[in-house]
Formats: sequence, C-alpha cells, structure tokens
Amino acid sequence: MLEIDGALGEGGGQILRSALSLSMCLAKPFKIINIRAARKKPGLRPQHLLAVHAAASISHASVEGAIPGAQELVFQPQGIFPGHYDFSIGTAGSTTLVLQTVLPALMLAHASSELTLEGGTHNPLAPPFEFLAQAFLPLLNRMGPCVSATLERPGFFPKGGGRFHVDIQPTSKLKPLILLERGRIMQVRAEILLSHLPEHIAQREHAVISEALPIAEDDVNIRIDHSALGPGNVVTVMVRSEHVTEVFTGIGERGVPAEVVATKLVQAVKHYLHSGIPVGPYLADQLLLPIALAGAGSFLTSRPSLHTLSNMSVIKQFMGTNFSLREVRPDAWQIDLTT
Repeated sequence: MLEIDGALGEGGGQILRSALSLSMCLAKPFKIINIRAARKKPGLRPQHLLAVHAAASISHASVEGAIPGAQELVFQPQGIFPGHYDFSIGTAGSTTLVLQTVLPALMLAHASSELTLEGGTHNPLAPPFEFLAQAFLPLLNRMGPCVSATLERPGFFPKGGGRFHVDIQPTSKLKPLILLERGRIMQVRAEILLSHLPEHIAQREHAVISEALPIAEDDVNIRIDHSALGPGNVVTVMVRSEHVTEVFTGIGERGVPAEVVATKLVQAVKHYLHSGIPVGPYLADQLLLPIALAGAGSFLTSRPSLHTLSNMSVIKQFMGTNFSLREVRPDAWQIDLTT
C-alpha cells in the first residue's frame, strides 16, 4: 500500500485532499501519516473529516482513522459511484475544498452527479466560491467535463451555513490544457459582497478599488445579501482576458479596516496585471491534478509556492509523473507535465 507523509513540504491539508482524489481516480489505496503536521492544530479537523467522508461516500471506501485530531488514515476505494450527494461540514470550514477533493473522480465517472455542499463558502485560506465558479471551472470545462456551480447563500466564519449546488456532467477522458498566454485583457470588474454589516464598509472598499485599478465605475458592483447566517464581507476582482479569467478575493475580518482589505487585494491584482502571466499562484495549484490526469498540459505562472511543489510530489507518488519547472523570464515560470 502506498504511504504518504503528510509532513511533506508545506505539511497542510492539501496533501490529504490530493491523495484522496488520486486514490479514487486511480483505484489506489493509501495510508497517510503525520496529517497536517505543520499546522498549529495538527490532525484531522471538521472540514478534512468531511472531505474524507465525502470521498468515502462516492467511492464506497474502507476507511481507518477518520476521527477528529487523527494524524494517520488508511483509505481503500472500491470504485466511483456518481449520484446525488449532500455534504454538510457543520462548521464554517471550507466547502470548496471538500468539492476539490471529490470533483476529479466525479468528473471522470460513468454518469452525472449533483452535489449540495454546506458550510463556509468564503474562507481566508481556501478558494472562495467566485474563484471556483469563474476561474477554475471554466478551465476544467475546457478539458472535457461540464461542471457548473450555483451559490444559494454565502457562509462566513464563524457561523458557516453557506450552501451551493454543483452539477457534474463527466467526460471519459480529459483533454490536455495549454495556457501559456493570457491574451488581451477584456475587462476588469469588481464585486463587493456585504452581509449583516454597515454599508459604509462597502463604500470605503469601493473607493479604494476605483482609485487604484483600471476599472470603470459601472464595473464595480455592491451586493447586499442578508441570506447568510452571520456577518461577512468579501471583495472580489475578476480579470477577464482572451484565454483565461483570474479571480482575486479579499475577505473582511473583524478588526481589519475596510481600506486594508481592499488595498491588499489591489496589490495582488496589480502584480498579476503587470506580470503578464495567465495563471496566478492559487489557480496553478488547482490545475496540477487535472493536467496530470489528462496526461499532458502546461501553463505559465509565478514562482511555484511550497504548496504547489508539495502537490507535485503527491502526484508523482501516485502516478510516477513529473512536472518540469523553467523560469522563462523574471517571476514567470513555465510548468509542464513530463513522463
């Protein structure tokens, strides 16, 4: 049985999620030790446990060690079983990371699936819903499946309770993805989401974004949504280019001024605009696994993070494939799948 060291590289939950995804797609059982060894609270937390349980549900897996705080786990899948599934974390843990775990298997299944996920939809250390729907899924759909996501209500820390639905029409084989050019920038737009908070917060964020970015007044939208169970604030900037849409997000936090949230976001967007690269660092992480499953692909991104390198290592352990990294110009790196 394949053994994965969860302390590898950045030592976080992504190692477990990638291992679960690959295990299901390749029908390879595995044991993971030192789960989330590099985190302040190591071991399985609620969102990681839900990822395990979700993976076990769609693969009818035999699982050992799926308890809170566990640092070792054995996972043995029995196949891929598409269908209708509801997954609820019960906390504000990230629902998008749970989807990230089960999506690769379901998009290669023999029939369609419908998922409902409940928990956090906009988390500081996870892909927010808008990134999923507008940046990642369109690229994934370019590779063959048809996956759509619809947000019913947002969920923020600490209340959670967000909910979204996903429809997955699978493909028998993924097509390679080549993304080496961004092309002409077609539009830069922003959305400020506010729930159960004073509207002046959104106005202050609006002022920072409008002044700092090349964005038309009509392309900054303030959306008030009180359907969430608790207060929340999200600032999202979408950069739509000829060949890719990138999404950047700032999450409001208690005690952090609105201007600081917006300014940090603006800095990330400006860096991307000036770099000329098509793929930002978070999207780079998301693309590795589908490209590996496709058997070919390449993209241009910024200097690979430790998170990205760790993901590459897990993929290599399961599949024996490598990614080559080459700096083609300052802070522009080409990543290619090699055999």
